[in-house]
Parts: sequence; C-alpha cells; structure tokens
Amino acid sequence: MRDAYHEELDSIGDGLVEMARLVGSAIGRATTAMLDADLKLAESVIEADQKVDELQHDLEARAIALLARQQPVATDLRIVVTSLRMSADLERSGDLAQHVAKLARLRFPARAVPQDLHATILEMGQLAQRLMAKAAEVIVTKDVDLALQLEQDDDEMDLLHRTLFQHLIDDRWKHGIETAVDVTLLGRYYERYADHAVAVAKRVVYLVTGEHADELQPDIQPVTGVEGA
Repeated sequence: MRDAYHEELDSIGDGLVEMARLVGSAIGRATTAMLDADLKLAESVIEADQKVDELQHDLEARAIALLARQQPVATDLRIVVTSLRMSADLERSGDLAQHVAKLARLRFPARAVPQDLHATILEMGQLAQRLMAKAAEVIVTKDVDLALQLEQDDDEMDLLHRTLFQHLIDDRWKHGIETAVDVTLLGRYYERYADHAVAVAKRVVYLVTGEHADELQPDIQPVTGVEGA
C-alpha cells in the first residue's frame, strides 16, 4: 500500500517535469512564430496549450485524491501541497507562451516586433526557455543550490525588460502606438514567464528544506547563457 502511495507521489513529480518541458518548448516556438510571422507555428503553440491544461487538471485530481485517501503529514504533505502550487505556476507559464503566439497570429502576415528589436526579443525568448529548462532540472534533482541560482539568473531577464522599455520611451521611437503596445505586452509576457520559472524553483527549495527561499542567503553569482537540460 505504501509502495503504491509513493509511486503516486513520484508520478505527480513526473507530471510536473512534463509540464515544465512542454511550456519550455512552447515559449521557444512562440518566439520563433512571433519573429518569423509563422502562422502555422503560432497555431500549433495555441492548440498545444490544451495539453498543459489537461496535465494540470490530472495532477490536481491525483493530488487531491492522495490528500483524501492517505491524509499525508510532514514531508509528504509538503510535497503534495507544493506540487499543486507548482502546477499552477507551470500552467500560467503555458498561458503566457500562448499569449505570445496569439499576438503573432493577430498581426500576421505582418510582424509585431520591429526589426531593430528582434535581437532583444529573441534573447528574451531564449532566456525564458533556459530558465524553464533549469526549473525542470530542479524538479528532477531537488538541487537547492541550482534552485537558488535561478533567481539570480532571472536578473538577466529583468535587464532585458528594462532595455526594451528604454526603446519604447526613446524620442526616436518611430514604429507607432500599436507596435509600442505590442512590444510592451511581449516584454511583460516574458518577464512574467521568467517569474513563474523562479517561483517553481523556490517551491522546490521549500519542498526540500521546509524553509522559504527568501530566508536563505546564498552567495551565488548570476550565471548567464547556461543551457538547460
């Protein structure tokens, strides 16, 4: 009976990893669809978000069933509750990737992003994908140091977001109000996506240590350009 119980706990973890990998792929593909004005790719990202939603609903149902049947305490209870919260973060990340794809679809056949901002948006998309890949790795390994490092890495996204905003308020902006709104939304989508990846990592810290990540003070320097698993 206990073996089946722990297998179910493990399967919830596997579901979280699958969600993280799906939403990581989604943000990468949505970015490509946005920059290349690829309608077919944008549609595929939008449709694929249903799979993420289904995984979350399934994970929630299994977690709630475990709470009802087993009434876990201590560490096991922390695993179940934290997993529910992580699934919500991952589902929201999938929604944000879908928002990027929907904007690409809305502006097709035109491109929502001006050519002079392509490099910045591409970098934001690639960084978002790396952050989520690292979050998936943290879920698998339960590596607290790696989880804490993720928040440091997120500083790079904040810097890119500020850079994007500087372009928007520059007197030399020549792309009009509609494009400014599009770029503002995109910047927010990527910034929030990164925040959810960080939140997943923080929840793993709590799962492992019983302490909130903000209570720990790691002496870790940001690591940029780290490829995810």
